[in-house]
Amino acid sequence: MTKSNVNSVLFLGPSDVKDVITMKEAIDLVDKGYADAAKFPIINAPRRRVHSPAGVRVSNFPGGVASLGVIGSLTRAEQVSHDPKNQVYPYREHPVYLLWDSETSRLNAIMVGEITDKRVGFSSVMALRTAATTGVGIRYMARKDAQTAGVYGTGGQALHKVLACSNERRIKTYKIYSRNPENRKKFIQQLAPLVDAELVDASDPREICRNSDIVICATNSNVPVFDGDWLEPGQHVITVVGSNNALVKGGWLEKGRRENDDRTCERADFIVTNWRESVVQDQQAGLIEPIEAGIIGWDKIVELGEIITGKHPGRTSDEQITYHANNNGTAASDLAIAQWVYEQCKKMGRGQRLDIPVPGTQ
Repeated sequence: MTKSNVNSVLFLGPSDVKDVITMKEAIDLVDKGYADAAKFPIINAPRRRVHSPAGVRVSNFPGGVASLGVIGSLTRAEQVSHDPKNQVYPYREHPVYLLWDSETSRLNAIMVGEITDKRVGFSSVMALRTAATTGVGIRYMARKDAQTAGVYGTGGQALHKVLACSNERRIKTYKIYSRNPENRKKFIQQLAPLVDAELVDASDPREICRNSDIVICATNSNVPVFDGDWLEPGQHVITVVGSNNALVKGGWLEKGRRENDDRTCERADFIVTNWRESVVQDQQAGLIEPIEAGIIGWDKIVELGEIITGKHPGRTSDEQITYHANNNGTAASDLAIAQWVYEQCKKMGRGQRLDIPVPGTQ
């Protein structure tokens, strides 16, 4: 078999991709990915999920970033368990990335494993990408003089979101809340060497919103974690739960998951989603319920890429409440990060080459 009849594909495993990228690099890449998505939307599509009767779900994120030369998908599986108030994951499998060249359609890489931040390593599935997307939202919407942030949640997603926040603003104080005091204590101990800021153990959930410039939600909650009436002018609010109606159709939940209440949507001057179409496709409760109730209209909801590219002006006043519903990942973010990691791994000599016959020549 001649060289011209072989496509050399790089296989990268979990140990190859785990310590290549920093949070700042990830935020910059996600910024670029969503800007591209706004300019050429049909290269990306909403996340799709399928569920087995036993509660195993597979999530697929198809799309690409043309300016980075990549098109493909991320696919991952997890076992999901619910109670009325929380969602937990008894087992979560490694994500799998397929990276094709967006101009030639050649398969460049197969990646298996969680891409993690150099400093902290693994903390939660897709924590880096999710936090980097939060970082992009903070970059464009939080007040420039933001100094205090409140955080609901003490898991891996919360940890990465604090790192993303610290990358984008000079935060002097983080107030941390979860229902479990021991979790708060452990989280603060974990976070202390990573950020140059005062870390406050908050036993009252209302304290997280009081006098905070940024309010971050990073929980596994199925129900709202704060009252929208607690919000104050000038705040930038972030939630991460992006539910899908299959959880209700499958009989696991009576109603869709959400971290925000209707009042938060009502009080926000505008609401930013990662992908507007996902709200409709998945009937994401945090936004679709207040829309269907007539509390807000679609004219209040814009996409992250529209903020980045200036199609929407974003924050125009220090008094505005901005709300980023980080409703789900997309390939615009996942493949932007994965393509960069692939290029770096090539330079580092990581991975194994798989010689695959060109179709029709085997």
